[in-house]
Amino acid sequence: MQTIDLESMAIAMPHVAGHPNRQGFRGVLTLIDVASDRAPAGARGHRVVLTRAAAEGALASLLGMAIDYAPSLDRHDCRRKVGIITRADVVGKRLELGGYLFAKDFPEIVTKLSRRMTAGGTRDLGMSYEITDARIADMRAKVWTLTQVTFTGAAILRRDKAAYSDTWIELE
Repeated sequence: MQTIDLESMAIAMPHVAGHPNRQGFRGVLTLIDVASDRAPAGARGHRVVLTRAAAEGALASLLGMAIDYAPSLDRHDCRRKVGIITRADVVGKRLELGGYLFAKDFPEIVTKLSRRMTAGGTRDLGMSYEITDARIADMRAKVWTLTQVTFTGAAILRRDKAAYSDTWIELE
């Protein structure tokens, strides 16, 4: 028998049928209790592990935060906010997100996601978290263990540029 842990939070957004600036998205932001595949920006070359306690403790800080992207899809661009996070769930070892992209304001990101989803169903785009106030168990460790964080947003980027290559994003 497999046990699934679930921790969830959401902002209730009123439904507005056919709203031109709300394109739903969902995806996996990061993995929990798993070392990153690559060192994220700001980690001084260290791979990281986001603990379950840190993720669950910071879940509320994700709600209402922006999701951003750089046109090259190879980095974060916190000045190019293209959507809002309205749901965050810890499901097993995944931190899953949902929300809305500003489809009318940023049609290019919706087009990129649509094209990638229809091109053989591949998920070559992923996500990466943005944090502040991180506490690290041992700064001398080869892999940093994040024991406390505050999420400040997320970014859409190519999976090969994300710290965790098992992240993904798709339109709803």
